Amino acid sequence: MNTAEATPQTAPSATRHSSSEGADAIPTVTPEDARYPDMIRGHGNNRHVASPEAIRLPSTTEHVVQIVREAVRDGKRIALRSGGHCFENLVFNDESEIIVDMRMMDKVGFDADRGAFLVEPGATLLKIYEQLHMGWGVTLPGGGCYATGAGGHFSGGGYGILSRRHGVLSDHLYAVEVVTVDERGEVRVVVATRDPEDPDHDLAWAVAGGGGGNFGVVTRFWMRSRDAEGAPGDLLPKAPATVFSTFAAWSWDEISEEAFANFMSAYADWSKAHGGLDSPYLDLGHWIFLQHAEKGTFNVVAQMDSTVPNARQLVEDFIAFAIDALGVQPRMNSISEKPFLKATAQTMTAGETITSPSLRTSHKSTYMKEAFPAHQIETIYHYLTKTENPNPYSFMVINSVRGMISALPDDATAATHRDALWLVYFESYWHNEEDDRRNVEWLRAFYRELYADTGGVPVPNGVTDGCYINYPDNDLSDPSFNTSGLSSQELYYKDNYPRLQRVKKAYDPTDFFRHPQSIELPE
Repeated sequence: MNTAEATPQTAPSATRHSSSEGADAIPTVTPEDARYPDMIRGHGNNRHVASPEAIRLPSTTEHVVQIVREAVRDGKRIALRSGGHCFENLVFNDESEIIVDMRMMDKVGFDADRGAFLVEPGATLLKIYEQLHMGWGVTLPGGGCYATGAGGHFSGGGYGILSRRHGVLSDHLYAVEVVTVDERGEVRVVVATRDPEDPDHDLAWAVAGGGGGNFGVVTRFWMRSRDAEGAPGDLLPKAPATVFSTFAAWSWDEISEEAFANFMSAYADWSKAHGGLDSPYLDLGHWIFLQHAEKGTFNVVAQMDSTVPNARQLVEDFIAFAIDALGVQPRMNSISEKPFLKATAQTMTAGETITSPSLRTSHKSTYMKEAFPAHQIETIYHYLTKTENPNPYSFMVINSVRGMISALPDDATAATHRDALWLVYFESYWHNEEDDRRNVEWLRAFYRELYADTGGVPVPNGVTDGCYINYPDNDLSDPSFNTSGLSSQELYYKDNYPRLQRVKKAYDPTDFFRHPQSIELPE
């Protein structure tokens, strides 16, 4: 069969629109169009704005082929957008002449011919979770931002509250359809699977964690868990029926630096003790959510499948551990049982401040292999409690990992950070352009001081382990901020980077698909 013409059984999808030029015409938005201002900036960071000649909105793979072919012919630089949730200017920058906006390609369904679930790149995470859950009782262990598009998130790895039990999202990527450009400028559609016998296997390997926009335009993902077989409901992780959602909050006024250091040490020990597949806490997804003390609190957020034996007691014991480590009772402590999808949707859409499409943001990341050293604990406590903060919506979030994430070797997919103890996010959100400089500089100073001993960035070593590609950070490419001698790509991909470069050469030999931090061709 021609895979580009497969017709999967899909759950309801958005209506396809076309321009007045005809049913097969590709909608195109130019600067004269009233839609243009809404389409030249992303959802995740309004600091970055592009001024392209046009935004093209394909609804089929054939449309994408036509767009890419025309761009090659005309020598135009294209940029790829799925949900528009990129935190840096990888899409919205001065060099983007044509933005290929994939949001009309948003099907989610089951492809019986491939025996896998099909997800198009423009589908957003909340829609994906809803349709997989309602249609087949399955889910994916992806992220917690409702507006994130599949194109970038799936390609970059994808961590979520179910990842300890089920691994990163891209571990479930079975096959991918990619529009590529060869050395002669010919445009072709490649379908690559994770089957080791597939001659295009390396492309599937690279897309599963190698980041968006590097090798071509992904037009379809097919998702099926490794070694899964049987009916559709057996091919992806089962969604829990109900979960225990937990939130505990402490006032920074009651947490001394000594108590904070004690907690961080104890939490590292707890995370190590419960990082294996035999831990009763394998199903507990948990975050330490540290807001700046100016208007924030020290929060523990967790979720656990309520059908796990003794689940509620395990959750209560986890919160009791946190209370004991801090030596003070929380101001708020709640555990509630909710249906899985209700809990997921509530988490994804909570809080106007960090879900508003008008946000301006700054983000950084770190993988930790060991506990933060004592001098870094001092730096964290100082920046979260002692420094003047530009706004109350600045956070450090410690994301729980290990579990099934560590079950695969580092080179199983391009997503290489398998044995990290924690994935840590540094984030700041604000609304007004006049606040850009002081917010960006505050976060830069925090991060740079934290990693002053390793060139201002978390180089892979025995303690730190690089950065997360889905939290792109242009400072990693700037030698005035990164003096480690490692490139941003080496921080994102570690030892997998040379193989990614070989895949780049094989499928994008002219470097047609590129952005400010894309994978570079080998020398």
